[in-house]
Amino acid sequence: MKFSTLIRTIAATAALAAAALALPCSARAGRLGPDIIGLFPKEVGEFAYADLKQARSLKWFAQLKEQMIPARFKQFEQFLASAGIDPNTQVDELAWGLVAESMSGKGAESATAVPTGEDIVGVALGSYNPSSAEAFFKTQKLPTLKVRGYTLFAFGTGSGPNDLFFFFLDSNTAAFGHRALLEKMIEVRFGGEEGLLRNEKLYPLINEVNGSGVVWAVLNPAYTRLAIRQLAPEIEQFPEAAKLVRRMKNLIINVDAGSSVDGHFQAVAGSTEDANSLSQLLQAGFLYKRYQAQQSNPELAQLLDQVRVNP
Repeated sequence: MKFSTLIRTIAATAALAAAALALPCSARAGRLGPDIIGLFPKEVGEFAYADLKQARSLKWFAQLKEQMIPARFKQFEQFLASAGIDPNTQVDELAWGLVAESMSGKGAESATAVPTGEDIVGVALGSYNPSSAEAFFKTQKLPTLKVRGYTLFAFGTGSGPNDLFFFFLDSNTAAFGHRALLEKMIEVRFGGEEGLLRNEKLYPLINEVNGSGVVWAVLNPAYTRLAIRQLAPEIEQFPEAAKLVRRMKNLIINVDAGSSVDGHFQAVAGSTEDANSLSQLLQAGFLYKRYQAQQSNPELAQLLDQVRVNP
Protein backbone atom coordinates (compact mmCIF):
# COMPACT_ATOMS: atom_id res chain seq x y z
CA MET A 1 0.00 0.00 0.00
CA LYS A 2 1.23 3.47 -0.82
CA PHE A 3 1.46 5.41 2.43
CA SER A 4 0.06 8.93 2.55
CA THR A 5 2.12 9.93 5.55
CA LEU A 6 3.64 13.37 5.20
CA ILE A 7 7.12 12.14 5.88
CA ARG A 8 7.22 9.94 2.82
CA THR A 9 7.65 13.21 0.93
CA ILE A 10 10.30 14.85 3.09
CA ALA A 11 12.35 15.59 0.01
CA ALA A 12 9.32 17.14 -1.61
CA THR A 13 8.75 19.19 1.51
CA ALA A 14 12.29 20.44 1.25
CA ALA A 15 11.58 21.53 -2.29
CA LEU A 16 8.39 23.23 -1.17
CA ALA A 17 10.26 24.88 1.65
CA ALA A 18 12.53 26.67 -0.75
CA ALA A 19 10.31 26.97 -3.80
CA ALA A 20 8.80 30.20 -2.56
CA LEU A 21 11.78 31.87 -0.93
CA ALA A 22 11.15 34.98 -2.97
CA LEU A 23 7.42 35.20 -2.25
CA PRO A 24 6.54 38.60 -0.76
CA CYS A 25 3.18 37.50 0.67
CA SER A 26 2.61 36.71 4.33
CA ALA A 27 0.66 33.54 5.07
CA ARG A 28 -0.51 32.91 8.60
CA ALA A 29 -2.11 29.55 9.16
CA GLY A 30 -5.38 29.13 10.99
CA ARG A 31 -5.73 27.14 14.17
CA LEU A 32 -7.70 23.91 14.22
CA GLY A 33 -10.27 23.92 17.02
CA PRO A 34 -10.39 21.21 19.70
CA ASP A 35 -13.95 20.42 18.62
CA ILE A 36 -12.57 19.19 15.28
CA ILE A 37 -9.48 17.48 16.70
CA GLY A 38 -11.71 15.78 19.25
CA LEU A 39 -13.73 14.08 16.50
CA PHE A 40 -10.83 11.80 15.59
CA PRO A 41 -10.38 8.35 17.16
CA LYS A 42 -7.95 8.12 20.05
CA GLU A 43 -5.71 5.57 18.30
CA VAL A 44 -4.72 7.82 15.38
CA GLY A 45 -1.01 7.31 14.63
CA GLU A 46 -0.43 10.32 12.42
CA PHE A 47 -2.48 13.49 12.60
CA ALA A 48 -2.05 16.20 10.00
CA TYR A 49 -3.56 19.50 8.93
CA ALA A 50 -3.46 21.70 5.83
CA ASP A 51 -4.81 25.23 5.55
CA LEU A 52 -5.90 24.90 1.94
CA LYS A 53 -7.43 28.36 1.70
CA GLN A 54 -4.14 29.94 2.70
CA ALA A 55 -2.04 27.54 0.65
CA ARG A 56 -3.95 28.30 -2.55
CA SER A 57 -2.51 31.81 -2.51
CA LEU A 58 1.03 30.44 -2.68
CA LYS A 59 2.94 29.46 -5.79
CA TRP A 60 3.82 26.07 -4.38
CA PHE A 61 0.21 24.97 -3.79
CA ALA A 62 0.17 22.63 -6.79
CA GLN A 63 3.29 20.88 -5.46
CA LEU A 64 1.81 20.71 -1.98
CA LYS A 65 -1.36 19.12 -3.23
CA GLU A 66 0.46 16.65 -5.43
CA GLN A 67 3.08 15.57 -2.92
CA MET A 68 1.59 15.96 0.55
CA ILE A 69 -2.20 15.80 0.48
CA PRO A 70 -3.51 12.21 0.83
CA ALA A 71 -4.52 10.53 -2.40
CA ARG A 72 -7.77 9.54 -0.70
CA PHE A 73 -8.69 13.21 -0.37
CA LYS A 74 -8.17 13.69 -4.09
CA GLN A 75 -10.71 10.90 -4.65
CA PHE A 76 -13.04 12.68 -2.26
CA GLU A 77 -12.65 15.95 -4.19
CA GLN A 78 -13.71 14.22 -7.40
CA PHE A 79 -16.66 12.74 -5.56
CA LEU A 80 -17.75 16.17 -4.30
CA ALA A 81 -17.27 17.75 -7.71
CA SER A 82 -19.69 15.25 -9.23
CA ALA A 83 -22.39 16.76 -6.98
CA GLY A 84 -21.61 20.31 -8.05
CA ILE A 85 -19.42 21.13 -5.05
CA ASP A 86 -16.27 23.05 -6.01
CA PRO A 87 -13.46 21.89 -3.68
CA ASN A 88 -11.27 24.81 -4.76
CA THR A 89 -13.70 27.40 -3.39
CA GLN A 90 -15.77 25.49 -0.84
CA VAL A 91 -13.12 23.50 1.03
CA ASP A 92 -10.98 25.73 3.25
CA GLU A 93 -9.17 23.37 5.61
CA LEU A 94 -8.30 19.71 5.74
CA ALA A 95 -7.44 17.51 8.72
CA TRP A 96 -6.75 13.80 8.53
CA GLY A 97 -5.61 10.94 10.67
CA LEU A 98 -3.96 7.65 9.80
CA VAL A 99 -4.45 4.46 11.77
CA ALA A 100 -2.13 1.51 11.17
CA GLU A 101 -3.96 -1.69 10.30
CA SER A 102 -2.08 -3.40 13.12
CA MET A 103 -3.91 -1.14 15.57
CA SER A 104 -7.04 -3.19 15.01
CA GLY A 105 -5.45 -5.72 17.33
CA LYS A 106 -4.21 -2.98 19.65
CA GLY A 107 -1.83 -4.04 22.39
CA ALA A 108 1.54 -2.60 23.34
CA GLU A 109 3.44 -3.67 20.24
CA SER A 110 0.92 -2.11 17.82
CA ALA A 111 1.77 1.38 18.96
CA THR A 112 5.44 1.06 17.96
CA ALA A 113 5.47 -1.54 15.16
CA VAL A 114 6.22 -0.02 11.76
CA PRO A 115 2.92 0.15 9.83
CA THR A 116 2.55 -2.13 6.83
CA GLY A 117 -0.86 -0.76 5.91
CA GLU A 118 -3.19 1.94 7.09
CA ASP A 119 -6.70 3.34 7.10
CA ILE A 120 -7.60 7.00 6.84
CA VAL A 121 -10.25 9.27 8.32
CA GLY A 122 -10.47 12.97 7.57
CA VAL A 123 -12.61 16.08 7.65
CA ALA A 124 -12.85 18.81 5.03
CA LEU A 125 -13.94 22.11 6.56
CA GLY A 126 -15.73 24.61 4.38
CA SER A 127 -19.18 25.63 3.21
CA TYR A 128 -21.66 23.03 1.96
CA ASN A 129 -25.31 22.44 1.21
CA PRO A 130 -25.76 18.92 2.62
CA SER A 131 -29.39 18.48 1.61
CA SER A 132 -28.68 19.35 -2.02
CA ALA A 133 -25.59 17.11 -2.23
CA GLU A 134 -27.29 14.20 -0.48
CA ALA A 135 -30.30 14.49 -2.80
CA PHE A 136 -27.97 14.24 -5.80
CA PHE A 137 -26.14 11.20 -4.45
CA LYS A 138 -29.44 9.47 -3.76
CA THR A 139 -30.45 9.93 -7.41
CA GLN A 140 -27.20 8.19 -8.33
CA LYS A 141 -28.32 5.22 -6.23
CA LEU A 142 -25.00 5.06 -4.41
CA PRO A 143 -24.59 2.41 -1.72
CA THR A 144 -25.42 3.97 1.64
CA LEU A 145 -25.13 3.14 5.30
CA LYS A 146 -27.08 4.62 8.21
CA VAL A 147 -25.17 5.24 11.44
CA ARG A 148 -26.85 7.10 14.31
CA GLY A 149 -28.95 9.15 11.91
CA TYR A 150 -26.10 10.00 9.53
CA THR A 151 -26.17 8.73 5.95
CA LEU A 152 -22.78 7.47 4.78
CA PHE A 153 -22.31 7.38 1.00
CA ALA A 154 -19.85 4.92 -0.56
CA PHE A 155 -17.30 5.95 -3.16
CA GLY A 156 -17.35 2.48 -4.69
CA THR A 157 -19.46 -0.60 -4.12
CA GLY A 158 -19.42 -0.11 -0.37
CA SER A 159 -18.37 -3.72 0.16
CA GLY A 160 -14.67 -3.68 -0.74
CA PRO A 161 -12.05 -3.48 2.03
CA ASN A 162 -10.57 -0.30 0.55
CA ASP A 163 -13.86 1.41 -0.27
CA LEU A 164 -14.27 4.86 1.19
CA PHE A 165 -17.38 6.53 2.56
CA PHE A 166 -18.30 10.11 3.29
CA PHE A 167 -21.01 12.02 5.12
CA PHE A 168 -21.81 15.55 6.27
CA LEU A 169 -21.51 16.21 9.98
CA ASP A 170 -23.02 19.64 9.36
CA SER A 171 -23.01 22.39 6.73
CA ASN A 172 -19.36 23.18 7.47
CA THR A 173 -17.90 19.72 7.98
CA ALA A 174 -17.65 16.81 5.55
CA ALA A 175 -16.05 13.59 6.79
CA PHE A 176 -14.45 10.92 4.61
CA GLY A 177 -12.49 7.74 5.12
CA HIS A 178 -12.71 4.02 5.70
CA ARG A 179 -16.00 2.79 7.08
CA ALA A 180 -14.77 1.47 10.42
CA LEU A 181 -13.04 4.74 11.26
CA LEU A 182 -16.00 6.86 10.19
CA GLU A 183 -18.24 4.75 12.40
CA LYS A 184 -15.78 5.25 15.23
CA MET A 185 -15.73 9.02 14.57
CA ILE A 186 -19.51 9.09 14.93
CA GLU A 187 -19.28 7.12 18.18
CA VAL A 188 -16.72 9.63 19.45
CA ARG A 189 -19.15 12.42 18.61
CA PHE A 190 -21.88 10.68 20.63
CA GLY A 191 -19.58 9.86 23.54
CA GLY A 192 -19.48 6.13 22.86
CA GLU A 193 -15.73 6.09 22.09
CA GLU A 194 -12.76 8.09 23.32
CA GLY A 195 -11.42 10.72 20.95
CA LEU A 196 -7.99 12.10 20.15
CA LEU A 197 -8.24 14.67 22.96
CA ARG A 198 -7.87 11.69 25.30
CA ASN A 199 -4.58 10.61 23.73
CA GLU A 200 -2.23 11.84 26.44
CA LYS A 201 0.88 11.31 24.32
CA LEU A 202 -0.19 12.72 20.95
CA TYR A 203 -2.64 15.50 21.79
CA PRO A 204 -0.18 17.72 23.76
CA LEU A 205 2.12 17.68 20.72
CA ILE A 206 -0.78 18.45 18.39
CA ASN A 207 -1.72 21.36 20.64
CA GLU A 208 1.89 22.56 20.53
CA VAL A 209 2.21 22.60 16.74
CA ASN A 210 -1.38 23.64 15.99
CA GLY A 211 -1.45 26.99 14.20
CA SER A 212 2.30 26.99 13.54
CA GLY A 213 2.22 26.35 9.81
CA VAL A 214 0.20 26.09 6.65
CA VAL A 215 0.81 22.34 6.90
CA TRP A 216 1.75 20.42 10.03
CA ALA A 217 1.73 16.87 11.33
CA VAL A 218 2.46 14.86 14.46
CA LEU A 219 3.56 11.21 14.29
CA ASN A 220 3.45 8.54 16.98
CA PRO A 221 6.38 6.10 17.52
CA ALA A 222 5.23 3.70 14.79
CA TYR A 223 4.91 6.38 12.13
CA THR A 224 8.11 8.05 13.33
CA ARG A 225 10.00 4.81 12.72
CA LEU A 226 8.39 4.48 9.30
CA ALA A 227 9.37 8.04 8.44
CA ILE A 228 12.99 7.59 9.43
CA ARG A 229 13.17 4.25 7.61
CA GLN A 230 11.92 5.93 4.43
CA LEU A 231 14.27 8.88 4.74
CA ALA A 232 17.37 6.93 5.74
CA PRO A 233 16.91 3.19 5.04
CA GLU A 234 20.64 2.69 5.59
CA ILE A 235 20.07 3.10 9.33
CA GLU A 236 18.82 -0.50 9.55
CA GLN A 237 22.35 -1.66 8.71
CA PHE A 238 23.75 -0.18 11.92
CA PRO A 239 22.50 -1.92 15.10
CA GLU A 240 23.09 1.04 17.43
CA ALA A 241 21.33 3.46 15.09
CA ALA A 242 18.43 1.04 14.70
CA LYS A 243 18.10 0.83 18.50
CA LEU A 244 18.05 4.62 18.66
CA VAL A 245 15.21 4.78 16.14
CA ARG A 246 13.22 2.26 18.19
CA ARG A 247 13.52 4.60 21.19
CA MET A 248 12.06 7.55 19.33
CA LYS A 249 8.72 8.76 20.64
CA ASN A 250 7.42 11.26 18.09
CA LEU A 251 8.20 13.41 15.10
CA ILE A 252 6.68 16.86 14.55
CA ILE A 253 6.62 18.54 11.15
CA ASN A 254 5.44 21.95 10.11
CA VAL A 255 5.74 23.87 6.85
CA ASP A 256 5.47 27.57 7.60
CA ALA A 257 4.82 30.23 4.97
CA GLY A 258 5.66 33.88 5.35
CA SER A 259 8.14 35.93 3.38
CA SER A 260 9.66 32.51 2.75
CA VAL A 261 8.55 28.91 3.22
CA ASP A 262 10.41 26.73 5.69
CA GLY A 263 10.10 23.07 6.57
CA HIS A 264 10.83 22.15 10.18
CA PHE A 265 11.29 18.64 11.59
CA GLN A 266 11.53 18.07 15.33
CA ALA A 267 12.37 14.77 16.99
CA VAL A 268 10.86 13.88 20.36
CA ALA A 269 12.89 11.33 22.29
CA GLY A 270 13.25 9.91 25.76
CA SER A 271 16.42 11.88 26.42
CA THR A 272 18.22 14.95 25.11
CA GLU A 273 21.06 12.73 23.92
CA ASP A 274 18.70 10.56 21.87
CA ALA A 275 16.99 13.62 20.39
CA ASN A 276 20.31 15.13 19.36
CA SER A 277 21.48 11.84 17.88
CA LEU A 278 18.28 11.40 15.89
CA SER A 279 18.51 14.96 14.60
CA GLN A 280 22.00 14.19 13.36
CA LEU A 281 20.72 11.03 11.66
CA LEU A 282 17.92 12.95 9.95
CA GLN A 283 20.31 15.67 8.86
CA ALA A 284 22.62 12.99 7.50
CA GLY A 285 19.66 11.56 5.63
CA PHE A 286 19.01 14.92 4.01
CA LEU A 287 22.69 15.27 3.11
CA TYR A 288 22.62 11.82 1.51
CA LYS A 289 19.49 12.71 -0.46
CA ARG A 290 21.21 15.91 -1.52
CA TYR A 291 24.26 13.94 -2.68
CA GLN A 292 22.01 11.60 -4.67
CA ALA A 293 20.23 14.52 -6.30
CA GLN A 294 23.33 16.51 -7.28
CA GLN A 295 23.66 14.91 -10.69
CA SER A 296 20.06 14.10 -11.57
CA ASN A 297 18.33 17.09 -9.99
CA PRO A 298 20.72 19.90 -8.98
CA GLU A 299 17.85 22.25 -8.13
CA LEU A 300 16.47 19.75 -5.62
CA ALA A 301 19.96 19.29 -4.18
CA GLN A 302 20.20 23.02 -3.58
CA LEU A 303 16.74 23.14 -2.04
CA LEU A 304 17.51 20.30 0.37
CA ASP A 305 20.02 22.61 2.00
CA GLN A 306 17.10 24.70 3.26
CA VAL A 307 15.60 22.01 5.50
CA ARG A 308 15.97 22.44 9.26
CA VAL A 309 16.06 19.57 11.71
CA ASN A 310 15.65 20.44 15.39
CA PRO A 311 16.12 18.12 18.38
